[in-house]
Amino acid sequence: MPGGHCLIAIGASAGGVEPLRRIVGDLPQGLPAAVFIVLHVGEVSYLANILDRAGPLKAMVARNGATFETGRVYVAPPDFHLLLHDGHMLRRRGPRENLARPAIDPLFRSAALSYGARVVGVLLSGSLSDGTAGLRAIKAVGGIAVVQHPKDTLVPAMVESALDHVAVDHCLPAAELGGLLAKLAVEPAGETLPAPPAVRLEAAIAAQEHSTMKKEDRLGELSVFTCPECHGPLWEIEDGDMVRYRCHTGHAFTADAMMEAQALEADEILWSLLRSHQQRAEFTRRMAERERTRGRSTLATRLARRASEYEEDAQVIERILEHRRVQATDDGEASEDGKETTD
Repeated sequence: MPGGHCLIAIGASAGGVEPLRRIVGDLPQGLPAAVFIVLHVGEVSYLANILDRAGPLKAMVARNGATFETGRVYVAPPDFHLLLHDGHMLRRRGPRENLARPAIDPLFRSAALSYGARVVGVLLSGSLSDGTAGLRAIKAVGGIAVVQHPKDTLVPAMVESALDHVAVDHCLPAAELGGLLAKLAVEPAGETLPAPPAVRLEAAIAAQEHSTMKKEDRLGELSVFTCPECHGPLWEIEDGDMVRYRCHTGHAFTADAMMEAQALEADEILWSLLRSHQQRAEFTRRMAERERTRGRSTLATRLARRASEYEEDAQVIERILEHRRVQATDDGEASEDGKETTD
């Protein structure tokens, strides 16, 4: 591939489809760079078809083991990380990172390792902070970091995280990013710097070259927390001024992704407890009625009292769940109000 900025890696999440369509639509025919895109998606994605119609560049779903060409757009498929190595694309069902697969960080890290200073990493609209660690890796080897301007996003959290923790080179609205990327693609790249060992290890985990983290491969200090995904121990990683977590299996979390995962886990536990107490109350109530029809009033009274206790426990859990629902709604409204204030 050419010696300029020949590889553009783009990551997006919530609110990312429209800026992706705009950027790809603004890229010129004959772009001397290959474009790789990760969008957090569900089980089905039509993103490649959408982007194929957006502009002159051919867009397609990345194929495992295939080579890639400049002037093409390659999209990560659902439920697979998209990685790059030695001129080839790899699709891997490695551990989820920041609650996502495909995730942005694995693409950015693998691009940084394979193409160094020739990489341009781009982060667009999205929640949480996937992509920040990957952008740090791109910058560490001499690449360029670009983010969509927060005021131009539907969900600014992802780009705000990058602006907080990465020395971003360009911060522009989506309408200006296509032109910027076309310009960067023809500019000579700088010198590639050695990749930090931790970046190599985390890329290997995503590529499933490491089934577990052995003692000598640990990226940080063992924490008191357990992985919300597999419940194994978590290592705390000091990544500059950023704190991240990774388990022995390879699940990875930024601090806000960790809080989100813990909240989801707590909700699952609470709903499970609620169902359990409701079923215990109903079962015990039926047993009380059964004993009452048989003339065993003492046992029936005892069972009825126990059923009432289970119902009271269920009501406590319902109040907790309702409080969490209201709190989540208030937090969301506060976030929207804050965005409107800054616009």
